[in-house]
Amino acid sequence: MTKLKAIIRQGKQTRSSLNKVRNEGKIPAVVYGFGAKNTSVKVEEVEFIKVIREVGRNGVIELEVGSNTIKVMVSDYQINPIKNKITHIDFLAINMKAELTVDVVVNLVGEAIGTKEGGVVQQPLFQLSVTATPDDIPENIEVDVTELNIGDSIMVGELKADKAYTINNEDDEAIVSIVPPTVEEPAEEGEEAAEGEAADGTEAGEEAAEATEEKAE
Repeated sequence: MTKLKAIIRQGKQTRSSLNKVRNEGKIPAVVYGFGAKNTSVKVEEVEFIKVIREVGRNGVIELEVGSNTIKVMVSDYQINPIKNKITHIDFLAINMKAELTVDVVVNLVGEAIGTKEGGVVQQPLFQLSVTATPDDIPENIEVDVTELNIGDSIMVGELKADKAYTINNEDDEAIVSIVPPTVEEPAEEGEEAAEGEAADGTEAGEEAAEATEEKAE
């Protein structure tokens, strides 16, 4: 299991002290949950990014806090959108035998047959709610769209068999569909005729005006 070292943060947690932690290349964090005291810590930013890339968003991490090692998951984190940096992490201490409910990303794989005929892939669900013990939570859920023709869909219920985890979404929710291409409808004959008459009327009016001007001259 992947390990990450955390250092306990001492003293009052002020805005200036948090900024100092971030300027040192570390991320302020808090640990709480199963068998753990609510503890303020900090982790190396570079190491955390490396770990999260390895285990995934819902992966289990062995967090070394002082002399203790706690199994945790990333419950939440905040990002500064301007600097594109993580500014705070919530580590949830977990019971490896107890089930958790988390959101898991859906990845589409393959190229649908229907797209070769002009069909368009629509994906209403980008995440699925999953309940499982920590070891059985998937990093992502792959959905193969290769055999889908125009008009075909894959529903949540089609993914629920023989899994080590439970998908909580309703069976009749569509994960992905191949819809027909959008075709612009031609103008109706009546509309074309009306447009033609309007144009003729405009031209006739212009000719009449020109004739009136000539007589006046």
